[in-house]
Amino acid sequence: MKRVSIILVMLIFPLMNIFGQEHDRQPVVSGSFYPAGSERLRSELAGYFTSFRKPDAGVRVRAIIVPHAGYVYSGHTAAAGFAAIPAEAVYDNIFLIGVSHRYAFEGAAVFSSGNLVTPLGTLKVNREIGEKLRSTNRWFIEKDVAHGPEHSLEVQLPFIQYHFTKPPAIVPILIGTRNTTVLKAIASGLQPWFNDRNLFVISSDFSHYPAYDDAKRVDRLSSDAIIKGNAEAFLRTIRNIETSGTDNLATAMCGWPAGAVLLYMAEKDEGLQFRNVEYTNSGDARVGSKDEVVGYNAIVLEKKSPAPEPFTLTAAEKKILLGTAREAITARLNNRKPVPVDEGRLTPGLREPLGAFVTLTREGELRGCIGRFTSTDPLWEVVAAMATEAAFGDPRFPALTKAEYPSVHLEISVLGPMRKINNINEIKIGRHGVYIKKGFRSGTLLPQVATERGWTVEQFLGYCARDKAGIGWDGWKEKDTEIFVYEAYVFGEQEQK
Repeated sequence: MKRVSIILVMLIFPLMNIFGQEHDRQPVVSGSFYPAGSERLRSELAGYFTSFRKPDAGVRVRAIIVPHAGYVYSGHTAAAGFAAIPAEAVYDNIFLIGVSHRYAFEGAAVFSSGNLVTPLGTLKVNREIGEKLRSTNRWFIEKDVAHGPEHSLEVQLPFIQYHFTKPPAIVPILIGTRNTTVLKAIASGLQPWFNDRNLFVISSDFSHYPAYDDAKRVDRLSSDAIIKGNAEAFLRTIRNIETSGTDNLATAMCGWPAGAVLLYMAEKDEGLQFRNVEYTNSGDARVGSKDEVVGYNAIVLEKKSPAPEPFTLTAAEKKILLGTAREAITARLNNRKPVPVDEGRLTPGLREPLGAFVTLTREGELRGCIGRFTSTDPLWEVVAAMATEAAFGDPRFPALTKAEYPSVHLEISVLGPMRKINNINEIKIGRHGVYIKKGFRSGTLLPQVATERGWTVEQFLGYCARDKAGIGWDGWKEKDTEIFVYEAYVFGEQEQK
């Protein structure tokens, strides 16, 4: 993207056109950065969001960093950031923070003179918070002249209106300083609102004007520094990039002061973690050049998932489950009812309502495998039922015979809860099983399968998609395919001997 495209940002817009009679801020870059017509704008936004899976309802995002270039360049990456937030999520406010492109001043300008207007309608501004910030912290000031022609906050508004079922009130803030002492004071002023009830949206592009490959390299360095969550280390990275001599580099991150404010706040909460959900640059756009590009990262700050307590079974509990499985198969072979399990031996762990798979092998070859992912029945009952199904109900094999039975080996996999993932990097070979679902088709592979066969993550998904779900080797890559992972506690008869 050539520098000439930035001229659009530098146009002087008469303030009388920016603020209406009610002092609402009117759009100034609609028709240039994004479509001016509401129908076309909604259609374009819909196109950006369709390629992202819906996040889990339980996800709680505290902040996102998203780009603010013209939608043709950065719209998809901006959508990636917003798409990581459940559309039905309810927040009290969105603190929308950017860095002024045209005015330098010591502090942060809070807009509270009116509401914010876009082609999609009007977003309410929380004027009370704006006034409280100005009255309690000297670094928050009123400077509507800075907000008037500024594009960095405006381009985020249609995303907010389109994505959220109930868009919350906005607190628009423009930072005009690079003084880190002042940035720390700004972060301190915002800290009381930095909680799960509010969302912080940081508007910033990354590298400006290096060549395509150079941009990818330096933008990765900046993103990695943010993800580590250390504000001072991030600032050092920005300085190092900007003094590295990279050809044609004007800045490593145009909104780094806003990024620093977020990091200063996030450092005080150990329960949060950053992750990058998408990277592109203007050279990836159909109209973009790869000679001079602008980089775009979408970064999400969310609550860490609490580490679940590892499921374990004692040697005695394993013996009971394996014995229960054997008895269920033996009873079916001999046309009798299984011998009842001694209730006094059933521990709380064996009574847990858990899913399980039972795998039968004979002379090292699979002879049957059936299971349930979840269950309302106690574990010992599930194991008995799945052992019977694996021996006599697996459609891939004939029913087990009495002649085969003595040479059959049993393995039990007790399953933890499934969770949907949005990035295959979350899959850990040997730890996670995968479950793939597309429409009415689905299939799974247990964790031990990938380990036994030496597969990579992509091979694991490919075999599961093709051989289990029946959607083809690359079916897991389709946008309407859902990928889940689960953990399994695996044990077999061999280890009991």
